[in-house]
Amino acid sequence: MLSLTTDYVTDHGDPEPHLRAMASAGFTHVHWCHHWRSDFMYATAEIEEIARWLDTYGLQLIDLHGSEGIEKFWYSPKEYARQAGIELVKNRIAMTARLGGDAVVMHIYPPTRHPDLSPFNDHILDQVRRSLDDLEPFARGHGVRIALENLIDFQAVAAGVIRAQEADDNAVLLGHLFEQYAPDYLGFCFDSGHAILGRDRTGAYVPFMARLAVLHLHDNNGSEDQHLPVYSGQVNWEKVARLIAASAYAKPLSYELSIHNTGMSDETRFLAQAFASSQRFAAMVEQFRAPGSGNAG
Repeated sequence: MLSLTTDYVTDHGDPEPHLRAMASAGFTHVHWCHHWRSDFMYATAEIEEIARWLDTYGLQLIDLHGSEGIEKFWYSPKEYARQAGIELVKNRIAMTARLGGDAVVMHIYPPTRHPDLSPFNDHILDQVRRSLDDLEPFARGHGVRIALENLIDFQAVAAGVIRAQEADDNAVLLGHLFEQYAPDYLGFCFDSGHAILGRDRTGAYVPFMARLAVLHLHDNNGSEDQHLPVYSGQVNWEKVARLIAASAYAKPLSYELSIHNTGMSDETRFLAQAFASSQRFAAMVEQFRAPGSGNAG
């Protein structure tokens, strides 16, 4: 059983053809990633139609990438925008519960080094806490965890202020928040591609693997967030497999892939190669889970 993100071609428009293609390629589960960075609110009719598509193609949703929002930003320094962002996250939590998933991934960015790029200050941290406090009863009531994802300072890198090698990551911030919230509410989303951008940062996230709730498995060249199929770049996949095998993660392995940096234009060919490499990695994880494998995590 393997899961693929829905936005491997695009994150908007009609997802049905891509769901059909994913199922035909052999994927059995879905990580919903449409509209992950927008103010789009899913209506009941849309959620019910997605449920029908999943049933038709024999797919199951395991988790969902929540939208950080743009004007409705979930930890905006502007209180009205933060509250609007909370409604956006609640929309995704309710959608996840209706479709049978158990976690919603949210982004929380590291402090930027550049004062003109919205620095992460004490007020922003207070807004994050307010939002997590506001969301907790709703998330628990729907049986859905929030999973915070490992990130680097993409904003400063994109602005040319620093190189990826110099970019801060959010490990310290995640550790701070994980100390304050219970693991059955606040989990961890491990993104293998983000963990090697600029340098291998994987070790910083090892302490959070006890909270592992969602996987974003993909590869890259070490400097760009390319979302390549596994074994296409510089991720140390044996290290990642050992970490997953030593964790309590029990859901299907989930791959956050994109066709756009592969040099392929044929969707069927891309999915076939993605499925084959994903199967290969899944077999490695199972090998390290086996008794007597010597996996020390």
